[in-house]
Amino acid sequence: MSLRLRFALAFALVSVVVAGVVGVLSYHAAAERITQATDTTLAAATTAVADGQTGVLAPIAPPRTDDDDGGPRRGPGRGDDRGRLQELVGRSIAPDGTATFLGGRDVPIPVTDTARALAATSVAGVTNTVETTVGFDTYRVLTTSEGGGRGAWQVAMDVDLSHRVLRGMANEIALVTLVVLVVAAGAGWLVAGRITRRLERLTELAEQVTTRGGTTAEMPVEGRDEVGRLSASFATMVGRLAASREAQDRLVQDAAHELRTPLTSLRTNASVLRRFAELSPEARERLLADVQGETRELSHLVDELVELALSGGDADEPEEPVDLDAVVRRAAARVGRRTGREVVVDADGSVVRGHPGALERAVGNLLENAAKFDASDTPLELRVHAGGVTVRDHGPGIDVADVERVFDRFYRAPAARGLPGSGLGLAIVRDVADRHGGAAFVTAPAGGGALVGFTVAADRLLPDSEADHVDASPQDTTVGGT
Repeated sequence: MSLRLRFALAFALVSVVVAGVVGVLSYHAAAERITQATDTTLAAATTAVADGQTGVLAPIAPPRTDDDDGGPRRGPGRGDDRGRLQELVGRSIAPDGTATFLGGRDVPIPVTDTARALAATSVAGVTNTVETTVGFDTYRVLTTSEGGGRGAWQVAMDVDLSHRVLRGMANEIALVTLVVLVVAAGAGWLVAGRITRRLERLTELAEQVTTRGGTTAEMPVEGRDEVGRLSASFATMVGRLAASREAQDRLVQDAAHELRTPLTSLRTNASVLRRFAELSPEARERLLADVQGETRELSHLVDELVELALSGGDADEPEEPVDLDAVVRRAAARVGRRTGREVVVDADGSVVRGHPGALERAVGNLLENAAKFDASDTPLELRVHAGGVTVRDHGPGIDVADVERVFDRFYRAPAARGLPGSGLGLAIVRDVADRHGGAAFVTAPAGGGALVGFTVAADRLLPDSEADHVDASPQDTTVGGT
């Protein structure tokens, strides 16, 4: 059963229950009022008869209706109560059960044991009301004791007209309930269609993503209700899936391209190794050195590819407040141990909202890149200010023609092609900066060298970071070195 049909049936069921409850309550209220009116009439007639006013027992004509044709009225039992008289019956009941007709319509209403008991009782004003059927007619009978064992008064009224009104009311309630059922089901179907239209669209898109792997379909993001929030979440999920697939495809293509060169070189050297015994000692040393160099380059390339893949996975890592001071010091210590270079850290205690692993990886890549190009003994300068990170080296700097491409994947400037590396380090830096709403940049500072760094979005810088951290004051510390 579809969700839309369930909504429609639920809407119809609720409407029918409400209409039914209202109808039943209305029916019982009307029946109670009619019964009370009848009992009031019987009580008044009994009082009048006891006073000798038997004229009140004359038939009462109900109001004429618009469809009354003025023709002869049908008698009792004929199946049509239109225009019937509301007829009263008046009798006195002796203690022995003998009934004496006093006026109105003479109907042989049976004298019950209760009526005889009331006629024989010594207490006056005791009443009993019952309904009884005589022939085709139904009468409501009120018996009132006279007291002193002198008998009882009995007045009855034909209530077929009242029953007819109640039956008509019950039929109308049933008809209205049926109409409400049909209308409510139709309205529920239409309303449910509006509610489930976006859900059906989301279902189709989810099935498309599941079965065909499509991630480019337009997501129906609209409304602020639960369906709208679901649409927005689904659109975000599909967007991340598309970005992940794009990054995966790009990584595979780049890896295949970059791995081809060292693998080709290794394959060539492997074929030469088959003639290892024929080579001179100098040729052997050169060959082994080449193999070791290519192996190191291949290992470094694989490490950077893995690092690049991990940086993309950080998008699923929950964001948290990140103390950049602690991040840059960990990265500086690690790079210092690896390269033997000193790193001077100047941090202002900035705390940002982001991914700690990705930020530390980006800082490490900046330091690795600076250490690779700066052959001097001058310490590397690492600075953190207002959520931005910069690394200054004193190497040859970056050529103006290469500035626009240094952050591209696998790009290596002509001056750097003789150095180890794959060209992925700064690409990872830019990727991390982009995912934190910032940007990566490179400038040429006065005095030579290069100044490379990245920023994060201003709204990611926590405003009270300096007050919340005891080590937030600017510090100038040397880390690493031998």
